[in-house]
Amino acid sequence: MKQIFAYETIEQYQKNIQTTRYFVDKLEIYRQLLEKEYELHDIPKAIVWTSEEIATNIFSNVPIPAYTNKDSIYMNPNLEDWRQLFLRQLEDQQHFEIERYYKTISNDHIFCILAHELTHHSDLFLDEFDDDRMDSIWFEEGMCEYLSKKLTLNENQFNEIAKIELELIHLFRDKYGKHSLDDFGTASYESESLTSIMYDYWRSFQTIKFLVEERSNNNVHHVFEVYHRWNKEGRKVSLTQYFSLENFLNTL
Repeated sequence: MKQIFAYETIEQYQKNIQTTRYFVDKLEIYRQLLEKEYELHDIPKAIVWTSEEIATNIFSNVPIPAYTNKDSIYMNPNLEDWRQLFLRQLEDQQHFEIERYYKTISNDHIFCILAHELTHHSDLFLDEFDDDRMDSIWFEEGMCEYLSKKLTLNENQFNEIAKIELELIHLFRDKYGKHSLDDFGTASYESESLTSIMYDYWRSFQTIKFLVEERSNNNVHHVFEVYHRWNKEGRKVSLTQYFSLENFLNTL
């Protein structure tokens, strides 16, 4: 993949170049794992490294400075920017444990975001980048969240972030949790609320975690098999119905 730098000043480039190199080296290892185990055949042509402002106001209007399309991944590599973004998820609510966690996350946690974007390019996912992506986006987003965290973080790190995001779900359930997970679609990104967007990511991750670890005895590929069977049978019911997730989702 080409490495493209889109900053307004040389100082921004210099501030982030060491982290960028660290991410590129880690991504090469992760890429090889996806190619071996998760049907990654075509990788993006480039990663565009840029600032949060440019990522969310020029290249896109989504308030999350990491995303991908068929040809490129766009990524802000700056750790402090991500710490502040994650703290904004609290919407000025005070929660000591969550605040402590996000104030101390490392570049390994930020790398999960980059790994998530590459995971989207796996051919195990059914929808193409130019599809409307309306009826199963939770599966793809949740699986990208799950694999990028499970395969790159250590066990303690993985368990900690799962705990924090579950607490966030509980914290914002009444405000953002009234719609079906199946409603998580392309239109969800049009919301002006960062937290409302992230809420569906948290739910999707927890749902995939449940399907893999509780339903499938840690067999990720079995979960993919059910997902593909749902598609082959014509998507006659929603994907959450097909996985019989109603009782689980009611516990979130």
